[in-house]
Amino acid sequence: MSPAVRIGILGDFNPEFPSHHATNDALQHAAHKLKLEVESQWISTPSLTAPDAEKTLESFDGLLASPGSPYKSFEGMLKGIEFARRRDWPFLGTCGGFQYALIEFARNLLGIADADSAENNSGSKNIVIYPVACAVPNLKGAAPKLSGKVPEIRLRPGSYLQSFYGKDKEVVTEEFFCNFEINPDYEWTTMEAGFPVVARGAQGEIRAIESPTHRFFIATLFQPQLSSTEKKPHPVILAFLQAAADWSRKKLDDSVLE
Repeated sequence: MSPAVRIGILGDFNPEFPSHHATNDALQHAAHKLKLEVESQWISTPSLTAPDAEKTLESFDGLLASPGSPYKSFEGMLKGIEFARRRDWPFLGTCGGFQYALIEFARNLLGIADADSAENNSGSKNIVIYPVACAVPNLKGAAPKLSGKVPEIRLRPGSYLQSFYGKDKEVVTEEFFCNFEINPDYEWTTMEAGFPVVARGAQGEIRAIESPTHRFFIATLFQPQLSSTEKKPHPVILAFLQAAADWSRKKLDDSVLE
């Protein structure tokens, strides 16, 4: 029997966050569909600044940067994402994970040392992530400005992301739960760093990026885990888990040959 595929979830688990429970559940939905045994483990952001953090991350087959910003450790989340990017580990970031992926490569690939999110109130001159410009109409209560099912998410033809949904899919509906998005003044950073935009909102807003050169590196402002079900696992989660399983097998094969 093949060993379990191990997924490390970068983030600070909070039992009061539906998104965190949905993340755990969505991985199992995909695991059942793919007939895989999957073990997921939350990795607190403060622990990602420890000297042995890289060794810990190496023990996983895929890394998922969770929603839930601001995180307990800003630097810890950036270090976890940097590891996935630099070491080419299968990576999926959603919501806050998407936002921090943009901050990570703005800082570490493009040299924008103070790249930050407006959420952190740091006084930075380079606010890559800023408040959502166009709120979803008819919001209830204290819901984030961008929340619930949002239609007209346009996929870039020929992208990896589009292939997960199916070649004929060009427009999808996805679920959001966030107050922040990429500042359009910094859209250039995505292409400059090698992470082209592969999904946009109805007004052209950036909703997903991917790397064409990594094993699997995708980040979405929407949360695919929120719409995943046992009967219908989300295609992005399925693709991520398959990439992690493939990487697990390759590592095992390589160790046998050594």
